[in-house]
Amino acid sequence: TEPPLNAPENREQTAEIMFESFNIQGLYIAVQAVLALAASWASNKTSDFVLTGTVIDSGDGVTHVIPVGYVVGSSIKHIPIAGRDITYFVQQLLRDRNETSIPPEDSLKVAERIKEQFSYVCQDIVKEFKKYDQEGDKYFQKYHGVHSPYEVDVGFERFLGPEIFFNPEIASSDFLTPIPEVVDNVIQSCPIDTRLLSGGSTMFKDFGKRLQRDIKRVVDARVKRSEELS
Repeated sequence: TEPPLNAPENREQTAEIMFESFNIQGLYIAVQAVLALAASWASNKTSDFVLTGTVIDSGDGVTHVIPVGYVVGSSIKHIPIAGRDITYFVQQLLRDRNETSIPPEDSLKVAERIKEQFSYVCQDIVKEFKKYDQEGDKYFQKYHGVHSPYEVDVGFERFLGPEIFFNPEIASSDFLTPIPEVVDNVIQSCPIDTRLLSGGSTMFKDFGKRLQRDIKRVVDARVKRSEELS
């Protein structure tokens, strides 16, 4: 597979290596988003197959919002927020609260494991803070060092990590557009029927619900403005 907007030179170099070094018989290179959309087919009937949709592909290093029909290149949006940024943000949160039990050399790995084991997407960040303040024993978790005898309390980091997709300003001032607005902009730029999430960083619990709700809010606000102006 290849990322969207991959340079033809990269594809040619890959083909050259595969054919000349490994002597393969054939090669097919596809954009990840197209295959993700095909993998979402729930029916075996050819008539039900759809290759039209919007794919949100978020991995460790980068996030793309890709209109597929096959790929509508002019409408692809790049988001400089992905799994690695969540890991760094969780690491910074642990540092900010002076979590001294973590060995410095383990800091990044601990943040990554906390992200993978405990993180989820909340529906209302204010209510989530309130839940943790009122019933901390119920929601706080313990992370235990793998090869070292230490443990870390995991609290607000559970939902603040993935929150940077929806409120990016809490982690950085470099990119401030929430992912629901980016998705809405992509959908508005081309005819679309289906939306699909793919990539490891979309697997946080309730990511899809939160995204659907926030996109609806963006669309409702736009419709309301249109009605007021008409």
